[in-house]
Amino acid sequence: MELSTPGRICLFGEHQDYLGLPIIAMAISLRAKINGNKRSDNQIIIHKRDLNKTEKFSLSNLVYTKSRDYFKSGVKVCKQAGIKFSTGFECEITSDIPIGAGISSSSAIVVNWIHFLSKMADQYPKWDQKKIGELAYLSEVKEFNEPGGMMDQYTTALGNLIYLESKPHLKIKTLNPKLGSFVLGDSGEPKDTIEILKKCRDSRLSIFKKLKLKNQNSTISSIDENANLSDLNNEEVELFFATLKNRSLLKRGLIELNKEKLDHSLIGSLLYKHHQTLRDVLKVSTRKIDSMLKVSLDAGALGGKINGSGGGGCMFAYAPKNPEKVADAIKSVGGKSYIIDIDSGTKEK
Repeated sequence: MELSTPGRICLFGEHQDYLGLPIIAMAISLRAKINGNKRSDNQIIIHKRDLNKTEKFSLSNLVYTKSRDYFKSGVKVCKQAGIKFSTGFECEITSDIPIGAGISSSSAIVVNWIHFLSKMADQYPKWDQKKIGELAYLSEVKEFNEPGGMMDQYTTALGNLIYLESKPHLKIKTLNPKLGSFVLGDSGEPKDTIEILKKCRDSRLSIFKKLKLKNQNSTISSIDENANLSDLNNEEVELFFATLKNRSLLKRGLIELNKEKLDHSLIGSLLYKHHQTLRDVLKVSTRKIDSMLKVSLDAGALGGKINGSGGGGCMFAYAPKNPEKVADAIKSVGGKSYIIDIDSGTKEK
């Protein structure tokens, strides 16, 4: 049995979803794969070929022994969802998705793992992609109290291009624009995803907590530039307006992406404006990523942005007409490039 799940890029709403604000994200044509079968004992054996590592544990012992112990949490969450395992299983995991680079490599693997576990259950539960995304979110974020939102798990599970609202209630809409190609650029710079997410999240949650005192009828989704900001210092005011700007860019992007005939140049421009806010105010970009974006634009890309938590990792450029030229430009400044397109969600081969 072989299952596969895509990575993802975030077009709009970067560093917004963990605040409960909407995102627009796209599954990409780089995928994680899992092959495996049941065993006759209760052992779970996972061969991570790309890392040249093997993980082993027993169905009878799901005690976490490390941070982000996702394979055990996946089994635990699936059992809590009602499925049973009489025997263990053995599998091999490989991936085309750059690791630790902001393309949701870990979420793609967790989604794939949940999908695989559903197939290994004594009775197949026939979970749809949305349910698999939900359980992956519980396994990866809730189980370890991590600072991420829901974007990664649902985008990689459902695939395609989605608009997602997490508050006040989960709302997901699949968008169907004819976007064309993007070029992903991996800087090769390591990053501390959890620390960056926590810093960006906690600083702004603190701001909105202060704002609530003098703007009692407002929420993060509804508050606007006319809010009473007297309790905020200059840095907090700048972060507040950056959050509103990114919220506005998403709304403008969503209007365009819902049109039958796209203005590709406008989409590119909105993407780059989003990047500028992430770079200049949230300060999550790097010199190398900015260089990769500059040469992409010079080579004809319509726009682009840093992708993921930032501090390293990847960027992407929107290049529906000349992706090869843009890919070469990214390579010229030391990045690794991939021409990518929209792709389907988690699936069995």
